[in-house]
Amino acid sequence: MSQTVHTEVAAEFRPAWWLRGLHRQTVWRSLFGRGPAPPYRRERFETSDGDFVDLDWFESESRTGDRPLVIVLHGLEGSSRSNYVVGLLREAARRGWDGVAMNFRSCSGELNRLPRFYHSGETGDLDEVLASLIARRPGHSIGLVGYSLGGNVLLKWLGERGDKAPESLRAAVAVSVPFDLAAAAYRVDHGLGWFYGQAFLRTLKEKALSKARRYPGFLDPDEVASIRSFALFDDRVTAPLHGFANAQDYWTRSSAASWLGAIQKPTLLINACDDPFLPAVCLPRDAVARSPWLTAQFTPRGGHAGFVEGRRPGAVTYWVDHRAMAFLDSVVCAGGRTGHTS
Repeated sequence: MSQTVHTEVAAEFRPAWWLRGLHRQTVWRSLFGRGPAPPYRRERFETSDGDFVDLDWFESESRTGDRPLVIVLHGLEGSSRSNYVVGLLREAARRGWDGVAMNFRSCSGELNRLPRFYHSGETGDLDEVLASLIARRPGHSIGLVGYSLGGNVLLKWLGERGDKAPESLRAAVAVSVPFDLAAAAYRVDHGLGWFYGQAFLRTLKEKALSKARRYPGFLDPDEVASIRSFALFDDRVTAPLHGFANAQDYWTRSSAASWLGAIQKPTLLINACDDPFLPAVCLPRDAVARSPWLTAQFTPRGGHAGFVEGRRPGAVTYWVDHRAMAFLDSVVCAGGRTGHTS
């Protein structure tokens, strides 16, 4: 397959003038970006280790029999109900795609069964779900879109699979990815992302304490309750539960930046340089320049999974939804032969 090396392209995102600043972009979509609740059809997917993940389907009204499918992965402590997931699925349906949001373990509104959770480097569930959906829809084109933690999972999985990635998977888009997990953890504990980190920490600790009550000896409830930083949670909870020596081992082995060079599917990376969760210096510009499969759109502004456009609050559009689906459309229409922008 012939490819052309792609470097960073010019930014097309035009942020809303009344949402100046990274926090306004980030918070606006989180708080106000919700449309009507989508008519999801839930499917419980049983994993090979005896646990489950819930899939929420949002299907196009198109009656054609060969509709492509987009699989969406949410971010840390998100779900299929997160506004950015709903927006992407609505844009996919408008373009004639079927869509399914995969809720990571413990994120669908019901705690998972086993004494474990999900994390930024857990790719096994995505692998199982994707294999099942491909078997059910032979010959259909599939695209992947991941946000934040879900984008890290997506990129790591693509790197792990390399040239063995399924043929029917045509392309992927990763949005607001914390490419360097150690730098991201420091940022949410000490920098511009502190407020968000504390919000994540609260719900993560609640889940961990619920598991500790269900599984005596699973965790020390007093130790969990005393955790005050994101890095410490990764060190005392995430790492030991999922087979890592410590937080640094988890961050090193799971960061998407380490896997970008092995990706062999057309993949678009979308990050804002003012993302409160990741310093702009951590954006993988060199990896993009070296890879024939990666296209980057690193915009000066946009916050974290925000990318809000519009002349006034009542006339808002979310650029990233259109950009992601336009990229997937362009690759599918080209038969999976190109990673160009559109």
